[in-house]
Amino acid sequence: MNADAFFALADHLKAELHGDEILFSNLSDESSDFVRLNRNRVRQAGHVGSTALDLTLIEGARQVEGGCDLGGDPTEDQARARRLLARLRERLAHVPDDPYLSYSAEPSESDHCGDARLPPAAEAIGDLIASADGMDLVGIWASGEIAEGLASSIGHRHWHASASFNLDWSCYLEADKAVKSAYSGFDWDPAILRGKLEAMREGLHIMSRPARILELGRYRAYLAPSAVGELMGMLCWGGFDLKSHRTHQTPLLKMARGERSFDPRIGIHEEHDRGLAARFTPEGFPTPPRVALVEGGRFAGCLVDARSGKEYGETVNAASDAPGSLGLDEGALDTSEVLGQLDTGLWIGNLWYCNWSDPNDCRITGMTRFGTYWVEAGEIVAPVKVMRFDDSLYHLLGDRLEGLTRERELLLSAETYDGRSTDSARLPGVLVSGIDLTL
Repeated sequence: MNADAFFALADHLKAELHGDEILFSNLSDESSDFVRLNRNRVRQAGHVGSTALDLTLIEGARQVEGGCDLGGDPTEDQARARRLLARLRERLAHVPDDPYLSYSAEPSESDHCGDARLPPAAEAIGDLIASADGMDLVGIWASGEIAEGLASSIGHRHWHASASFNLDWSCYLEADKAVKSAYSGFDWDPAILRGKLEAMREGLHIMSRPARILELGRYRAYLAPSAVGELMGMLCWGGFDLKSHRTHQTPLLKMARGERSFDPRIGIHEEHDRGLAARFTPEGFPTPPRVALVEGGRFAGCLVDARSGKEYGETVNAASDAPGSLGLDEGALDTSEVLGQLDTGLWIGNLWYCNWSDPNDCRITGMTRFGTYWVEAGEIVAPVKVMRFDDSLYHLLGDRLEGLTRERELLLSAETYDGRSTDSARLPGVLVSGIDLTL
């Protein structure tokens, strides 16, 4: 469904309202190609086209919500939406007032259509299979356009469309010995893919060597962007939302109180202007281009969604209380210099099974995963047996931080549970003087 068709549907529903009713209509539209691969061969390929309409009917301080799928026929879609509106009206009479009901009463409008250079899925997968010849590759490709629309009886008119691709894959040597990689973005470049696969071939060669078993203790380490992404994912779990801060449940409570801090080089932002996620909330609030969360290593601000904004009297700046376009500022370290700067220690490609071990100290535990190597004198010499780490971000991003890479990698979410996710993160690699291995 395009913007004109959606706004026409919204106008049709507006004409059906009674008295002082207010209606917010939110549309999610997706056209995606998916390809699953195993042993470097296509095992499943398909196309998904999906359009969902969510309605919020408001009268006074009461609201009800509901949704339905749309099929693309204007007459049938109007009838389906009218039936949904009628059911919501029946429910509205029986719900209590909502003390945190919040919506923008000021009409606004926007229209965004992102630029992208996407290949046909068959072409991209052909490049992948040819470049990975002889490798035991397993992974998933997802690409296509995602559109979100908002219209209200107040006068809001917003449309946001973006196109992207996301290739997430691993290459196995044997059993649990594997290396993992990802390539995502808006502009497809086969040369980048070939470079990543060549690095994986080198990684698999190293994985064939006997694994190094490390003693428990603290080791110098470089964390690649994917590993940093796991740590940032944990930090997003209560680290930046207003409610967690006001109820003192955030893992950054000591930072918010001024008792602890990260290194002054650490800046964390919600980068709404990245272009993948919509620049408006379902309640009609426009979002700013960027929201500073951590500046100069110190707490800078929170994400405020509509309900928390109403509850705590703050200005709305996000559609959700968790970051959807997280960015960690780059540093001055060239990626090509990482091994030399590390000298001797761990090169950590991925982490998994992360969880809070002590949220009051911003302490995370988890396991190393795929492509973790031992480095000596700036050279990778052996894979490392899987280890558990347990350490505080106040150390890893604070007093033990040695450098952040100048290059940042764009990581798109591979989640598809409720349609393709628009969440993303742009992250550098991180060099630290020590990370604690505990098991």
